[in-house]
Amino acid sequence: MAPPTTEHRPLARNYRFPWRKGNAFRLLPDAPLYYPAMLTAIDQAEHYILLEMYLFESGRVATRFIDALCAAARRGVAVYVLIDGYGSKELSTADRQRLQDAAVDLKEYNPVRYSARGGNLFRNHRKLLLVDGRQAFTGGSGIMDEYDYEQRPDTYWHDLMVEIRGPCVGDWRDLFLETMARWRPGVLQLPHTSTPPAAGEQSGRVVQSHSAVHSELMRSHIGRIRGARRRVWLATAYFVPSRKLRRALRRGARRGVDVRLLVPGPSIDHPWILHIARRYYGRLLRNGVRIFEYQARFTHVKALLCDDWVSIGSSNVDRWNFRWNLEANQDVADATFARQAHEMLARDLEQAQEVDPARWRQRSRVQRLREWFWGYLVVTMLTWFSTRLLDPRGERDRGADGQAGPL
Repeated sequence: MAPPTTEHRPLARNYRFPWRKGNAFRLLPDAPLYYPAMLTAIDQAEHYILLEMYLFESGRVATRFIDALCAAARRGVAVYVLIDGYGSKELSTADRQRLQDAAVDLKEYNPVRYSARGGNLFRNHRKLLLVDGRQAFTGGSGIMDEYDYEQRPDTYWHDLMVEIRGPCVGDWRDLFLETMARWRPGVLQLPHTSTPPAAGEQSGRVVQSHSAVHSELMRSHIGRIRGARRRVWLATAYFVPSRKLRRALRRGARRGVDVRLLVPGPSIDHPWILHIARRYYGRLLRNGVRIFEYQARFTHVKALLCDDWVSIGSSNVDRWNFRWNLEANQDVADATFARQAHEMLARDLEQAQEVDPARWRQRSRVQRLREWFWGYLVVTMLTWFSTRLLDPRGERDRGADGQAGPL
């Protein structure tokens, strides 16, 4: 099957899914909360399980999930698993065979092939577990031992998932089915595909991104940042922002909004990305954006809080996310949920070190050189190289606003 292009259906300025009332959302910060909840949902499944995962690596955590999925399949539950061809490269052949032997329908999104060249850049970065059309989980976590709080009590990755009940679960199901259809022959027939009943009083909308041109996520995020009156708190694991996002954050701070950025500190899985992120600090700080580097562990959290609106999901809101990846977030417009997200992020900020603007201006030449090398030279080369792979004629992609130009 051919690798995806700028996937799936063309989008106009509208959104794929509408705002829906009647939902119940629950924040689940850190694996000690969300892994048990997800495994319990799998154990209680009666009809079907849908799992869409970017990072899926063999180990203790993967074994627990594979055991649960295989047990569900053996008791007659239909289990469908879609993993990314690159993000699952550390999932062993033996573990894949275990799933298939238990009649789990396992498919790989865009397998990495030498002949695909630039097509290998397109990845499925979404994270979703959905059970029986009544309950779903999404966020930033993968299934891998880096999250195992029992093996790594002091260093396990800090992340966030949200549990979803209500009508929005049906939208997540439809999004999964659309993506799975590209990699699985035949129509996937599921029972109980009507709109899930109301489970609460909270409003939510599922937003997606599948290219720089068709990024509901970018439109939603930028629009909310521009309209915020009190606060804009952005947590991201990899801060490689577009010009449009940087401009929106700066302008928000200049008009008096409490704009805070929470990013990883020294504990990060890819240290070079920290140097890229720091290249953008100077101008943001000069415009009043407060920047915090998390110190306790590696933070993989992806969340945006604007007044009483929250977005949680797979997207790091970085330029590569929007250009190459399938992404999806759960947006929530609810004062109670926003207060809970504010309290969680406030706890994270207490474990972070704020970047002092005066000290930042006095940073060493070595640090400035690292920022220039990784943040300018390497990023420029990677952008040029990836663009040439996808478009040998050198034509630029169009940005998230439909205008020609680099992200």
